[in-house]
Amino acid sequence: MPKSKVVIVGTGMVGMSYAYSLLNQGTIEELVLIDINKERAEGEAMDLNHGLSFAPRKMKIYAGDYSDCKDADMVVVTAGVSQKEGETRIDLLNRNAAIMKIVVKSIMKSGFGGIILVASNPVDVLTYVAWKASGLPSSKVFGSGTSLDTARLRFEIAQKISISVKNIHAYIMGEHGDTEFACWSNAYIGAKPLVDVIETMKEIDLEDLEHIHSDVKNSAYEIIKRKKATYYGIGMTLVSITSAIINNENRIVPISVYNDGIYDAEDDLYIGLPAVLNAEGVHHVVKLKLNDKEQKQLKHSAKLLRDILDQMEF
Repeated sequence: MPKSKVVIVGTGMVGMSYAYSLLNQGTIEELVLIDINKERAEGEAMDLNHGLSFAPRKMKIYAGDYSDCKDADMVVVTAGVSQKEGETRIDLLNRNAAIMKIVVKSIMKSGFGGIILVASNPVDVLTYVAWKASGLPSSKVFGSGTSLDTARLRFEIAQKISISVKNIHAYIMGEHGDTEFACWSNAYIGAKPLVDVIETMKEIDLEDLEHIHSDVKNSAYEIIKRKKATYYGIGMTLVSITSAIINNENRIVPISVYNDGIYDAEDDLYIGLPAVLNAEGVHHVVKLKLNDKEQKQLKHSAKLLRDILDQMEF
């Protein structure tokens, strides 16, 4: 296994679900936990260390500070604040953007030159803030984007047609939020286009696709309604992204990535698109041929993000 060091900024439920998944999968060699509450980070590190006897790989796990970012391969940011009563979405965004800028500048002050992965929400906007604050090339700064949404989509399709989720190749694109969309024109079951599968399988029809997309888009709301937060799915998603980078996999992952005219939509922003990830970060964005409906959906999603960025204080 390659030597590897990851720093997590933020030891809330998302950060620690990610850390726990890293430990269980033996993804890395060294893990550093940073939190504004240093005592909490220390407690989390102690708790994780007590499970090392059962882990697939030796790991060094400890609470640290921003100086520990200097020689890290990756820093994953999960920190953020929740909305206050009476606070507008833009007010919340500005508060989280201010936190993100402080965090990223502290990371960069250490001499860090690795990859920054943002998981804080709203991920597309905060990834843009992180990139601007870092001074790093856009290939080195990206967000979890629609990777979890895509995992949810593949799960729902797999459940519907009784085919392994590992053989479902489909993507959610756009904003990680209400304007995201399923790219049905590029969805495959194994090597067979989904539209062809619909013609031959009685388990699924075109009407089902709208229900599946709706379930995916609303799944976070449904989980939050039942258990107040979502964290296991994103924790494992972040490990999958980490593995693609640490193991230099050149794997296609739908992440929040910088659109610089690659797709015909608003540019100079981060949005969920499929991209090839390896040890250097984003090798390139995969340009899919979208149908007319999907092209309009992408433009709508990008326009929403552009409007939000234009309202924010940088």
